[in-house]
Amino acid sequence: MLLSEIARTSAEVAAEAGRKAKVNALAGALRSAGQGEAAVVVAYLSGELPQRQIGVGYAALRELPPAASEPALTVAEVDAAFGEIGGVSGAGSVARRRELLHAVFARATLAEQEFLVRLLSGELRQGALDGVMTDAVATAAEVPLAEVRRAAMLRGALGPVAVAALADGVPGLRVFKLEVGRPVRPMLASSAPSLADALAKIDGPAAVEWKLDGIRAQIHVRDGEVRVFTRTLDEITARLPEITGPLGGLGLHDAVFDGELIALREDGRPHPFQITAARTATRTKKDGPQVPLSLFLFDVLRRDGADLLDRPDAERHEALVRAVPPDLLMPRTVTADPAEAEKVFADAVARGHEGVVVKSPATPYAAGRRGAGWIKVKPRHTLDLVVLAVEWGHGRRRGLLSNLHLGARDPETGGFVMLGKTFKGLTDELLAWQTEKLKALAVREDSYTVHVRPELVVEIAFDGLQTSPRYPGGLALRFARVLRYRPDKTAAEADTIETVRALAGI
Repeated sequence: MLLSEIARTSAEVAAEAGRKAKVNALAGALRSAGQGEAAVVVAYLSGELPQRQIGVGYAALRELPPAASEPALTVAEVDAAFGEIGGVSGAGSVARRRELLHAVFARATLAEQEFLVRLLSGELRQGALDGVMTDAVATAAEVPLAEVRRAAMLRGALGPVAVAALADGVPGLRVFKLEVGRPVRPMLASSAPSLADALAKIDGPAAVEWKLDGIRAQIHVRDGEVRVFTRTLDEITARLPEITGPLGGLGLHDAVFDGELIALREDGRPHPFQITAARTATRTKKDGPQVPLSLFLFDVLRRDGADLLDRPDAERHEALVRAVPPDLLMPRTVTADPAEAEKVFADAVARGHEGVVVKSPATPYAAGRRGAGWIKVKPRHTLDLVVLAVEWGHGRRRGLLSNLHLGARDPETGGFVMLGKTFKGLTDELLAWQTEKLKALAVREDSYTVHVRPELVVEIAFDGLQTSPRYPGGLALRFARVLRYRPDKTAAEADTIETVRALAGI
């Protein structure tokens, strides 16, 4: 299958507004794919790489070779080349990856080059999210959507499911089972702006649990052997002896748990997120003593040979309580009283946690999906920051100033301290407005970044702060997104670095 067919389908999907039209376009591409190509086609049209990361960033995509005049590059050739690029390491690896990347781009037409740039830069915003692609697989293979969804849930990836559906239909899909040792994609929570809104969506009493800013962990146990996987299905077992030891001693024949790992201080408050996250990184000889992680379990998907995915939340929680000791359980209150739920929320936030998750006792475990029965509620943090610079966009944002460099005011120096970047939350209208506005404030520019006079104030929402050696203030925003510009404020009224440090507890 030629890459040009994928690029053309991507453009067609991006141009279509209706879900049905998107599904039909994607299904047509899947029908054209060879059996060995279907998984790659699903990944590419979902804006993903089968290899996940291949070590290619924005810098490598700035200067590309001239485009080919005719399409000749196949999907299989691109996938093989990306696999080779991802495997390059050691001295001279940056130059070698660039050389291999340019060899691929030299064989690509202009449309194919544009598609690959958007794919590699993570900006393939065409509306082919998991749900749409799942519908497309079902349409292409002419099988019930529910069968595809369940197979994808159990396999943890849609690509292999597409291969099975296209080759063998429903019998091929029913081969996928929940297996101890093979992680499934976790169920995700939707969001609500307030606890009252979340409770209103639950019919009757709701379970209110702490929401921790930790690492999602899926834990598989078989006869004392414990394996731990992250939400991206990466295995981190070897790094967590303080977790595997206690769980392995519980005497469970087989079980699959869902929970959260987090590094806690002696007073029970969480360490900054990156201290928790560091425990998933590759251990090196330089690693010294590391902060231990605590485990909080909130669900069980399998217990002693019985799959519990389709059982209601209340029943699964009863099985969880019977399986593990109380000190391993996520704090949970079941109530129909909004005042009691508010106390749980306030207590969680006071302890330094993100908020709560409100759960319907009747909801099954919707692996890999944002189940309507789980609703997260967090207090929203905002700061008024100053735009220090902005980067040119890629793909659909090509020709527009997109990625904002954000700074807090430093009263001591009269300057600004950079806290991070974001291109999230920008509507087409805001993109066009800020492009013209920031062009007028430009003081110098290179091929990638426009540095501006620090005058424009923007209100930024974010989920938290983490220490960061990358930025001069030692702090960085987590999940920053634009709420609105504040033309009513001058840069002298922006939030200070002291305010930011106070929020971080420094």
